[in-house]
Amino acid sequence: MQISWRASGIVFATLAAFLVMLTQVGDADAGQRYSKQKVVYHINYPGGKDDKKYAGAMRNIQNHINAVGAKNLDIKVVVHGNGVGLLKSAKNTGKVQTAVANLKSQSIKFQVCANTLKGRKIPMDSLYEVFDEDIVPSGVAELAHLQAQGYTYIKP
Repeated sequence: MQISWRASGIVFATLAAFLVMLTQVGDADAGQRYSKQKVVYHINYPGGKDDKKYAGAMRNIQNHINAVGAKNLDIKVVVHGNGVGLLKSAKNTGKVQTAVANLKSQSIKFQVCANTLKGRKIPMDSLYEVFDEDIVPSGVAELAHLQAQGYTYIKP
């Protein structure tokens, strides 16, 4: 059986159109993989040697932003207990400060437990760029409040 040039051209054009359509569907799926997300990251642990745990947590958050896109995210970082050390460490020039500053520049909100500050007698000015609006009455209560509002809980 012999196929004419015209018939083979139609088959080729149909196949090409089908492949283009598949590519566009694949691109659309990749662009729509992640919808808008509300996430609360919970930090209540010490940073460890050389603040590696804090640096790792900040890297997790940045990776999250890179994957989903800042415009699709509402991220809050709640720190209490030993986690306040994150913002104490960020007060000193270095990797933690750079990471926290970078996240803040992408509209990531850091919320600090008033109970921890009061109980440990930690002055707000000993923390990196923490202002009155960043203080919440209770870190644990804030975590529960945000989860009730639909935020996904992550503890890096």
